[in-house]
Amino acid sequence: MSGKLNVVVLDRCDPSQNVSRFYVLRIEPSLFGDPILVRERGRIGQHDRQRIEVHQTQERAAEALESWLRRKQRRGYRVRGS
Repeated sequence: MSGKLNVVVLDRCDPSQNVSRFYVLRIEPSLFGDPILVRERGRIGQHDRQRIEVHQTQERAAEALESWLRRKQRRGYRVRGS
C-alpha cells in the first residue's frame, strides 16, 4: 500500500447467503497519545462489535491496519466506493 491509511470502510454483500456486513478499520490517538487501531464490524445498518488494539508507534498501527485489510479482502470484503 502506498501512503498512509487512517480509515478504511469495507463491505461484504451476498444476497443469496443473506450476508450484508461492514468492517471499519481506523487509526486514532488514545487519551495518552498512543496510536490505536479501532476495528468495528457488524451487519450494515447496525453496530455490533468494536475492538481496540494499542500500538507503540504509528507505523506499527499502520502495519496492523494493512494486515487486517488484506485478511478481510481475502474473505470477500471490498473497500466501499471502489
